[in-house]
Amino acid sequence: MSEIRPITWNSRSRILTLLDQTLLPSREEYIDYADPEAVAEAISTLVVRGAPAIGCAAAFGLVLASYQYSGTSSKELSAWVIDAADLLADSRPTAVNLTWALERMLGVLEKTGSEETGRIQNALEAEAVAIFNEDIASCAGMGDIGAGLVSDNARIMTYCNAGALATAGYGTALGVIRSAHKMGKVRAVWVCETRPVLQGARLTYWELMKEDIPCTLVTDNMVGSLMSAGDVDLVVVGADRIAANGDVANKIGTYTVAVLAERHNVPFIVAAPLSTIDLSKATGESIPIEERPPGEISGYGGVDWAPKGAKVYNPAFDVTPADLVHAIVTERGIAQAPYSSSLKALFSSGD
Repeated sequence: MSEIRPITWNSRSRILTLLDQTLLPSREEYIDYADPEAVAEAISTLVVRGAPAIGCAAAFGLVLASYQYSGTSSKELSAWVIDAADLLADSRPTAVNLTWALERMLGVLEKTGSEETGRIQNALEAEAVAIFNEDIASCAGMGDIGAGLVSDNARIMTYCNAGALATAGYGTALGVIRSAHKMGKVRAVWVCETRPVLQGARLTYWELMKEDIPCTLVTDNMVGSLMSAGDVDLVVVGADRIAANGDVANKIGTYTVAVLAERHNVPFIVAAPLSTIDLSKATGESIPIEERPPGEISGYGGVDWAPKGAKVYNPAFDVTPADLVHAIVTERGIAQAPYSSSLKALFSSGD
């Protein structure tokens, strides 16, 4: 478990506390949330971000919604929670963990919906806590599994932030790096700054520094140069949604890194829990891509570098085709091509 706690649930006070990731690395500020509307806003504005973390936050958002209801009608309570689920589902479209967690919570609601309201609320809270704890365990598991793909003295490149901040507290891509570092395998980590909102520079570098993992910050357009010089042994990234054929949606720019890795014979590995795999999407072409506010491109942190009124296109994610992915690491094992069969097999392996 990492020392970083991006999400904390207080069952006594019924408060969700989130580390405000928009303020990192300059300030570590925690915000308390007591209603689902505020949680949805936190997800939308990147206070909490990263596919698994969004799922956990949304689950607790439904718990908060349930406790807002003070009546005695189980039917009214169910309607109240379903309305909150619709609100939370609209907060960000690409990360499938969000809808996965909400559907899991609504499944509990369906099973307990005829019981008295206190039992429904307790069942929802227990499920959200289970989702949170399972994420920590799955990330630690995939970290150890993925570390087996890391060679000794490895120089690893990562993109965006798929660490403790993006999960309940260990990380997917950074989980692999954490575990490999504990095994003494990591010589260096290349941290791409990850424009436009610099999740690599602000968040990933901050995480690695906290745990004394050797790292160096580089601009996104240095990737090809580093690989051509032979300075990168492995690329490890996370994912927001993985299609049934192995296509991977991740932070915009991931596709570029994957193409360069292929060109320079550098293995490109994706680490993600099963909850990120969406078998209902045949290929990456059907994954919805979120477009975010233009201000993220024209400036950052109160500084504008583009002319006022500049036309901006700001998709938050791109899709890396499966044929550029060397392996997909999950908590149940490693999938490799052909992904249409290997990913499906992972779901049945735990039955």
